[in-house]
Amino acid sequence: MTNITRFSFPTDIHFGAGARKQVAQHLLAAGCKRPLIVTDRALAALPVMAEFRSHLASLDAVAFDGVFGNPTCAQVMAGAKAFKLHGADCVIGFGGGAALDVAKVVGVVATHDGDILEYVWDHPQVRPIVNPLPYMVALPTTSGTGSEVGRSSVVSENDTHHKRTVFSAKILARAVFADPELTLALPAAITAATGMDALTHNIESYLSPAYHPLCDGIALEGLRIGAQALATAVNEPGNLQARADMMMCSMMGAIAFQKDLGSVHACAHALGAVCDMHHGLANALMIDTVLAWNFEAVPAKFDALAQAAGLNGGGAAFVPWLQSLKASIGIGGGLAQRGVTLAHLPQLVPLAARDFTGQTNPRPATEADYQRLFQQAM
Repeated sequence: MTNITRFSFPTDIHFGAGARKQVAQHLLAAGCKRPLIVTDRALAALPVMAEFRSHLASLDAVAFDGVFGNPTCAQVMAGAKAFKLHGADCVIGFGGGAALDVAKVVGVVATHDGDILEYVWDHPQVRPIVNPLPYMVALPTTSGTGSEVGRSSVVSENDTHHKRTVFSAKILARAVFADPELTLALPAAITAATGMDALTHNIESYLSPAYHPLCDGIALEGLRIGAQALATAVNEPGNLQARADMMMCSMMGAIAFQKDLGSVHACAHALGAVCDMHHGLANALMIDTVLAWNFEAVPAKFDALAQAAGLNGGGAAFVPWLQSLKASIGIGGGLAQRGVTLAHLPQLVPLAARDFTGQTNPRPATEADYQRLFQQAM
């Protein structure tokens, strides 16, 4: 890849190798000089961060590296405090989905009263976002959540670890610098797990019964791109084209899932809350079990998924293909090999059954259904 393509959908996206080098010029043109870089603890210590910061010499930038694991409300509040202490005038989100989710709402707390939980969409007295938010740009360093183009931020409650969502077009990044070179150093296991997250977003959004033909088209094309690229990205880590394709698949999945998701995500959210499991891995471990159960409800949609993935044999070939893909990228076994036991089910099942993403599964799921699905995925 040698060219950087620019397009809007609706976020202003700068896509291509080297896009990260344009951030400083972009911020200065927007009148911003004092960015707060929101990133995660591990990434902050790696050479990729030092290299990125070398391109920000014309700015007075400081980093908040208090993001780790599944992001919590406390991390958001700490980020907002860092924003105020620096006298920041903008935010740079630099990292995977956790860092970007925090970056998108640091400005909300920095410019509004109250705790970030008061702005989640299902709060009984949800606060509106009424004040102007700081200018925010996003640079993804993984290809999974697509948080850089999403209008939601998922943060966990500090004590229960239940995932809560702030949903507003006002928290969309003003610009995204999607540079696949930032993903070249990702370990194979992270590339695999985040890649399966991206595929899951495209698949579940297409299967959702909600009406959104625009998202359906994006989801099928996102699946087509990711189906061709994921194994290469994992097994040939230096393949920049495969990395770029997975970054595009990730963004397309995030755009598509504004239509809604399904029970794979309901289970994954529960696994994240109860077992602190990586979200992409949780999706990967649940997807074939849940989709095999969903198949009889919408077989024609599985035909379309199979066609997008380049398969012969119609929709019945889709779940076996997913199982084969997972094996080829090193995701084998089930939940039990990741420390999940039957003793976790009394916590997992009700969380999954209450999760809002499961409300748009193509097949309505009860607690008894989730009990069986978790057991089958063991």
